[in-house]
Amino acid sequence: MPPGITTLAADTPQLSAANTGFMLICSALVMLMTPALAFFYGGMVRVKSSLNMLMMSFISLGIVTILWVLYGFSLAFGTDSGSIIGWSSDYVGLSGIGLNELWDGYTIPVYVFAVFQLMFAIITPALISGALADRVKFTAWALFITLWATVVYFPVAHWVWGAGGWLFELGVIDFAGGTAVHINAGAAALGVILVIGKRVGFKRDPMRPHSLPLVMLGAGLLWFGWFGFNAGSWLGNDDGVGAVMFVNTQVATAAAMLAWLGYEKLRHGSFTTLGAASGAVAGLVAITPSGGAVSPLGAIAVGAIAGLLCAMAVGLKYKFGYDDSLDVVGVHLVGGVVGSLLIGFFATGGVQSDAKGLFYGGGLDQLGKQAVGVFSVLAYSLVVSAVLAFLVDKTIGMRVAEDDEISGIDQVEHAETAYDFSGAGGGAASRTAAPVLDTPAAPTKKVDA
Repeated sequence: MPPGITTLAADTPQLSAANTGFMLICSALVMLMTPALAFFYGGMVRVKSSLNMLMMSFISLGIVTILWVLYGFSLAFGTDSGSIIGWSSDYVGLSGIGLNELWDGYTIPVYVFAVFQLMFAIITPALISGALADRVKFTAWALFITLWATVVYFPVAHWVWGAGGWLFELGVIDFAGGTAVHINAGAAALGVILVIGKRVGFKRDPMRPHSLPLVMLGAGLLWFGWFGFNAGSWLGNDDGVGAVMFVNTQVATAAAMLAWLGYEKLRHGSFTTLGAASGAVAGLVAITPSGGAVSPLGAIAVGAIAGLLCAMAVGLKYKFGYDDSLDVVGVHLVGGVVGSLLIGFFATGGVQSDAKGLFYGGGLDQLGKQAVGVFSVLAYSLVVSAVLAFLVDKTIGMRVAEDDEISGIDQVEHAETAYDFSGAGGGAASRTAAPVLDTPAAPTKKVDA
């Protein structure tokens, strides 16, 4: 029986129905975040790419689920090997796990822990997709996330959260995924876009969001689901730590949204809905690693700093010339780095652990550990993701043809369009009108009877 499992007995923890139910609900909330991300990203692209953007998130629900059951859970949380990777034959196919087996040290079944962590594994590659909007073959994307989950996510998850993982043993704090999820995905996005290049018309053509209400819906659902993502990562509800994380998630998100909007007003003169949604996500990203280490006042600082720095960072792509379509680098990479490093300043030593940051008398020790975690994951994901993208590009090709990108990737890759306005005018004339493939460029003309 591999480490991490214990059977029910008089001298071991007993299964808690309350904690088990709580974690199943949290798992469902985290699952909801992937469709929410699809809406968030789908509204931010042009209408001719919106279905493809939705599908790039949804396909992760299928692919990563199967990989996780077959071998992903074993690689991430199996018996440690060299502090780099895990492996336990009982976890392969989830075939050696019994109903009465608990996750080591906790009161929830191994199955519950496995499905909760599965939802993290699903959303992480989906986050990458926002950087690649408008230009990637769907088959190439499916192959890429299969390879990326196997070679990047599963090992990094073991480093950060697995018993024996080298960052876990070092004492790096990552409550719910600042390194393993957000820095990992943000660095991967940068690595891939450096390989596949810019969209046709980058810096020249307007590439405005086609549906800001869809963006706001996605952001609201992400905010909602993130409570399960963060509070659930304590794997129970017995000692109040999860409650603090829940509060800090709300507080930091609010502070980041306000900071982003304030920057936007000073810099551009307007408070935008896109800025509000992006600021909220930046706050959610930053509090993910740090929320179990800081107080609510610290959460305000983490959120405000992340909101400001991420708002500034999204413009760097125009300065340096990399085409991060939906600001995955500016929000997830930068937000993850900020949230992880700020633990070294704001950790109180009174929530999830006794580790203290610089402002609470802890010196620079925790900051140093956080920096090691941040930059090791960043470097590994950046380099390996670029290599994987290069290999996929040189074999089956990563990008659609230029003409297909211009005409619309939805029609080319999925034989569908997001909106059908062929009957919008009503009456016989509209029923005989030709279908419209890209409505902003060629709206249906209303014919009066």
